[in-house]
Amino acid sequence: MTQTSEPHATQRGPRPPSPVRRRPRVHRAWFVAAVTFVTIIGAAAFASLPGLLIDPLHDEFHWSRGTIGLAVSVNLALYGLTAPFAAALMDRFGIRRVVAVALTVISVGSMLTVWMTTAWQLMLYWGVLVGLGSGSMALAFAATVTNRWFVARRGLVSGVLTAASASGQLVFLPVLSWLVVHQGWRPAAVTVALAALAVVPLVWILLRDHPADVGQSAYGAEEFVPKPPPVSGAARRAIGALARAARTGPFWLLAGTFAICGASTNGLVKTHFVPAAHDHGMPVTAAASLLAVIGVFDVVGTIASGWFTDRFEPRRLLAVYYALRGVSLLILPLLLAPSVHPPMVLFIVFYGLDWVATVPPTLALCREHYGEDSAIVFGWVLASHQVGAALVAYLGGVVRDVFGSYDVIWYASGALCAAAALMALMLRPRADRPAGTAGTGAVAGAAA
Repeated sequence: MTQTSEPHATQRGPRPPSPVRRRPRVHRAWFVAAVTFVTIIGAAAFASLPGLLIDPLHDEFHWSRGTIGLAVSVNLALYGLTAPFAAALMDRFGIRRVVAVALTVISVGSMLTVWMTTAWQLMLYWGVLVGLGSGSMALAFAATVTNRWFVARRGLVSGVLTAASASGQLVFLPVLSWLVVHQGWRPAAVTVALAALAVVPLVWILLRDHPADVGQSAYGAEEFVPKPPPVSGAARRAIGALARAARTGPFWLLAGTFAICGASTNGLVKTHFVPAAHDHGMPVTAAASLLAVIGVFDVVGTIASGWFTDRFEPRRLLAVYYALRGVSLLILPLLLAPSVHPPMVLFIVFYGLDWVATVPPTLALCREHYGEDSAIVFGWVLASHQVGAALVAYLGGVVRDVFGSYDVIWYASGALCAAAALMALMLRPRADRPAGTAGTGAVAGAAA
């Protein structure tokens, strides 16, 4: 009697036979990952647009480049400051609801810019609405999906989802630049709005908050895990982790270096490279295509950096990355010309490889110094990245207004990268650091 009752009890409880019967088919987790990938690409469309609109908005509305850069900086700052709380929102209200609302907010903010007439509307639509929407789907979206739906292949999935933003840049930049040049900036803004809105039905129909919602276990899991109840204290944990980390020296060194990383990538090159190249006579479409190529090598550089982080000390890797980036920025003003030539191509390839190569060693150092709080601490370090990007997005426009050239901001950013290299070397390894804690495993663990 006991032998016959055990299987029935197993079927009524955690239902292990269900995953067994579904094994020949593709696991639902891969569909969720695919929808997440498409969603991040759709949201990345707006990140491709700011650098293309600085000159058109300046020409039409006669707003200073500093004013336009301020709107970009508000967007970048809110993106970063929202990120640490995005996971709390998803734990409280569910992934599907938060992402659907965030995409809708991005779409509304982008669409409203078509009818704007004053600078404060640019700040509200482009800065606040799109910044909050994109920030709600930042690191937390990919990390939460990976953590809930995958036990096996977490490193692969988190890497692919991280690359989705670069892929979105690659897809949209050439298209949007063509639209801006041949049709005007408004069709480009509408395209971004529609791209974000088009993903909402996919999110609502195919995305699920937890494998238990469809009666499955996570991919690679041996046991069925019931869906946990909504969590209401995650925001307090985020603040608590920040308070504890802020009392330590490594946090400020990591936040400082990552702020310079954001300043020299999203704030400087992504925002101002296209208008700076256009100042030297390069067509907007050619400059945008160069920026899109950065997205290709961004993926390669991130994977390679994870491999290096497994084998070399992370702080030394950071020092090398920042030092080389600083040298390249000091050389860039000499490379800008009306046409694309081999030295410029070399700069683009290098900058793509170095773009987010700083992420794996930074994650590894967060894990080394902050253990269980490392993912949350990295969220705050990411916020500093976006604040640094916001400052330089604004200051770059001011420099262009004052000096009539971007040269000063290139040189200043090169000097900042040199300072970041020195700060990275000041990060001393923990004396009780376990062997083998750095590397791509740290990336996957911290991201999850």
